Amino acid sequence: MSLSGPVAADRDLRRLRVGVDIGGTRIKAVVLDGGTVRARHLEPTPSDVASTMGPTVAGVLARLMTAADLPAQTVPERVGVVVPGLVDEEQGRAAWSANLGWRDLDVPAVLAGHVDARVVLGHDVRAGLLGEHLLGAAVGVADVLFVPLGTGLAAALMTAGRVVRGTTWTGELGHVRVAPNGPVCGCGGRGCLEAVAGATAVGKRWRAAGREGDARTVAEAVAAGDPLAQEVWAEAIAALAGAIAPVVATAGTRLVVIGGGMAEAGPVLLDPLHVALAERLPDPDGVDVVRSGLGEWSGAIGAAHLPDASFSQQSG
Repeated sequence: MSLSGPVAADRDLRRLRVGVDIGGTRIKAVVLDGGTVRARHLEPTPSDVASTMGPTVAGVLARLMTAADLPAQTVPERVGVVVPGLVDEEQGRAAWSANLGWRDLDVPAVLAGHVDARVVLGHDVRAGLLGEHLLGAAVGVADVLFVPLGTGLAAALMTAGRVVRGTTWTGELGHVRVAPNGPVCGCGGRGCLEAVAGATAVGKRWRAAGREGDARTVAEAVAAGDPLAQEVWAEAIAALAGAIAPVVATAGTRLVVIGGGMAEAGPVLLDPLHVALAERLPDPDGVDVVRSGLGEWSGAIGAAHLPDASFSQQSG
């Protein structure tokens, strides 16, 4: 990913495209001039974002343009907005989000009075996969599974160079029940993969055992040889590998890209996950497991490219 200086005043501002990724804890935004990322902006997601999305996104865009050394009122060619949960891209509706608390939210309509540019709505994880395929860890790979492990847990699949959109439930791997008597999930179910193997779940189990910290703390303790940390970590990895393996085998996936906060653990996560996944596959050498190349910016960068690479068209 390239990042250069201010956009010259005489450049055609209609070339500017913006991607905004509204996450469970943070909003990430980028502005692209052609194929170059010109500026990035990061801020916390407000707790009331479901009811204040219009002014929230407008404020993000103004601050992003300032970061790009452009007037705050600059109108880009289009703005791609991606959100978590169930998303109906064709209708432009955020159908449901367990972590952000909305249902049937007409995002373009909500933003219409606040954002002058054309708004394109997408799913955050599918956009993240698109970003990784275009500029990140999956460049040149046509069969990819992208799994971000953060506030939530979902997945996006690319086969033969195309991102699979399917229905609104496509990619909701985190809400597959893997432990019927497991912990309660944010969706209201019990024993969902997200509630067992997600970053939040790992941190909760660690604290329930009387320790302090979060998933990052657990990863550090694993590297230091702490037995409790290794037990918590191994159980999360086993659940994750067990859920991913059937998808990989069915789709013929060649590369699994892990994103989100847990990916920051690097080999502490990726190496045992690769081993656990290989143990469950008919071709143990057929898939690689790597860390996201764009980190937390994959969704925003993919969002900025949504109008350029329709999910029904070849993206590579």
